[in-house]
Amino acid sequence: MIIKITIEPLKDKKISLPRHYNYLIQGFIYKNLQRHIAEKVHDEGFVYEKRGFRLFTFSRLFGEFENAGDMLIFKKNFILYIASPVTKILESFATSLAKKGSIKIGNNNLQVTSIEVLFSRKYESPLYVKTLSPITVYSTLLTKEGKKKTYYYTPFEEEFNKQIKDNLLKKYAVLYGKNSIPNLDFYILPERVSKKNEHIIFYKDTVIKAWSGIYKIGGANELLEIAFDCGIGAKNSQGFGMIEVYEP
Repeated sequence: MIIKITIEPLKDKKISLPRHYNYLIQGFIYKNLQRHIAEKVHDEGFVYEKRGFRLFTFSRLFGEFENAGDMLIFKKNFILYIASPVTKILESFATSLAKKGSIKIGNNNLQVTSIEVLFSRKYESPLYVKTLSPITVYSTLLTKEGKKKTYYYTPFEEEFNKQIKDNLLKKYAVLYGKNSIPNLDFYILPERVSKKNEHIIFYKDTVIKAWSGIYKIGGANELLEIAFDCGIGAKNSQGFGMIEVYEP
């Protein structure tokens, strides 16, 4: 399920946010969940083989803005999309926002003017998608000196496709209570992706490389649904890997 939220400033002021705002938006989401849900999702997640999956993702912010150094100035409002296959996460978030007369993100006093529920639909393979937030895929490697190094894959490397599929299969196992990885097919191929679609994003003190663009995806319907509801790739709950159907 996906919800679309429109947020406006109070008192006709503009909205000023840092260019790298993922951490602020993630914190805003957790802050507006019921405490027991926020603690469960943040501290534990939904566990498969000792790894916790948060099972939600969110988009970039959509709206008219100006660049002001390290800040983005939204002139009127912005739209945020949040997706999750766990209904209680989105219900808790939407209910919390609906009850509040005002909210705060960063130093901005804001108000939610619209909350729309966009229910998931059945997807037919193959189909084209575009990113609502860029996709990140990586491995932690060891250098010759024995130090850990993060290597981010590009959409043109085979490992990009492989890791996204493996990640979706684990999410499937979590959601459907499976003890082993199922034999389901999935693939993702870059369709309209070039060097300009590479993004360098700072999350706290971490540098993350991620890719936007238009992709062709296909495979089992169960994995397609999870791709839309959970996000694809890594770090979904930090605002990466949200997609929507692309219709030229």
